[in-house]
Amino acid sequence: MSYPSINSSLVEVTSILKTNYRVFFKNELDQPSGSFKLRGLGHLVGKSIQKAREEGKKGVKVFSSSGGNAGLAAAYASKYYQVPCTVVLPKISKQVVIHKLEELGAEVIVHGNHWGEADEYLRETVIKSSPSDIYPVYCHPFDNPTVWEGHAAIIDDLPEQFSASDLSNLKAVVCSVGGGGLYNGIVEGLKRNNLNDVAVVAVETKQAACFHEGVKQGKSVRLEKVPTLAISLASPYISEKSLENYKSTEIKTHLELIDDKDSLQGTVDYYDTFDKRLIEPACGASTCTVMSRTDLLDKLDLKENDIVVVIVCGGVAINDEILQEYRDILK
Repeated sequence: MSYPSINSSLVEVTSILKTNYRVFFKNELDQPSGSFKLRGLGHLVGKSIQKAREEGKKGVKVFSSSGGNAGLAAAYASKYYQVPCTVVLPKISKQVVIHKLEELGAEVIVHGNHWGEADEYLRETVIKSSPSDIYPVYCHPFDNPTVWEGHAAIIDDLPEQFSASDLSNLKAVVCSVGGGGLYNGIVEGLKRNNLNDVAVVAVETKQAACFHEGVKQGKSVRLEKVPTLAISLASPYISEKSLENYKSTEIKTHLELIDDKDSLQGTVDYYDTFDKRLIEPACGASTCTVMSRTDLLDKLDLKENDIVVVIVCGGVAINDEILQEYRDILK
């Protein structure tokens, strides 16, 4: 079965950033839906449709709740497989995302103050009130093993894109963290490619620090508020699997905390440095680690030939006007 995601490019940017170690960008912003989310959500939708057909089910419909990118991935995958899709968005979602969802043919419902409330409304009201002949495919944006399996393909690309010698010099993969879906996928991908000596640098904002709070309390806890400007990281809780992966000694995780402004700076710096390409602050949380917040990688003790891969996860809730707003905040 074919899937809607692509094998994204891997580009060295060491000479541009002038780091004392080698940096490669894994360009998930090039995915057709605009972010890495298509890896996992496309995989989930495809597998679910395959299962429905094997069981003789008809009337497949995709349901997603998202601050934007997971919904866009679900909508893109639905269009790819030619099945209908409904997406519930929280009120904080950008109009640019709503417009893109509608362009993909998705039904859009706006409900709730954050993703958690939108998701509850989707599950408890929208799906349960659907006609009985509908086979529902519920797309949780991050807490699903099939989604993690899809995200793990990001790491599957690396052995083919690196030479054997460069792959042996890979020391860390940097990713942003919201609910933990991307992080879980990266850990799974490193394990299944026998890259157990490669560390993961997981970055989240203190305005949405569900991972840090979960580590502190030893369990997944639900935050009452997630007032972050990095909207795509605004999950009220971290998946239990993320905490399990963090505690595991098989793959080393460095959990880092930044301010929202650091993620905005990562977005602005990326635009100014790399051909005026737009990424969300959720992605800026990762790119800032090799631009304005290189101190976050100091504990890795990187040498000249050591390699760091930064997952440029993308995101579409951004345009030139919004970017200018970020510049104004940073002044």
